[in-house]
Amino acid sequence: MEVFAQFGYRRASMDQVAEAAGLTRQAVYHHFGSKEALFHAAVEALHDGAYEAAAAAGAATEQAGKPLADVLASQIDAKFRYIIECLEETAHVEELLSERQHQTRDLNQRFHEQAVALQVATIERCCQREQLALRDGMTAADLARSIQFAIRGYNDLRLDITALGELTAVIKLIVQGATMPLERRARSISRSRPRHRQPSGKPARSSRHLRSSP
Repeated sequence: MEVFAQFGYRRASMDQVAEAAGLTRQAVYHHFGSKEALFHAAVEALHDGAYEAAAAAGAATEQAGKPLADVLASQIDAKFRYIIECLEETAHVEELLSERQHQTRDLNQRFHEQAVALQVATIERCCQREQLALRDGMTAADLARSIQFAIRGYNDLRLDITALGELTAVIKLIVQGATMPLERRARSISRSRPRHRQPSGKPARSSRHLRSSP
């Protein structure tokens, strides 16, 4: 990935990769039959590293006793920060983005499912720890998908580290708006239930009696 970042996809060669890795050209081809296969593996490794960074950051924030919004925001921050720092020296953003969209489309669904699964587990665990409930019948998967939709506009290859603060602020707002204390939800449900009048124990007056009453 360092070679691709330095030279771009088209100018990068297997010889350059072999030299950077301290291997022979034949050794590189033994593991990756083509530059396309190598690029595919490099993108996969980059996102796997970002996932691990997100999981570790979230775990550390959770262990520190921070609320759910902070835990999820730390996961997003760590994911994007990892990718940005790996590629911060590149001048070939557009080319690498184009090649990634063209060559690694098959990986996108796996990356998405991994991110959603991590967030769902985090939401369920933190909601239980913090005694939180999700609003309006929302599930943990619904909230995770909402977060993924919100960050879709923040392209990881174009995003500047200085913009991460705005991104994490958006995540926190989404989470805070989607959650409420469990006790408040229980009170809200109780108030929304129809109240039935209890019988007074007195015999009902007949309609004839009611008509004859002054």
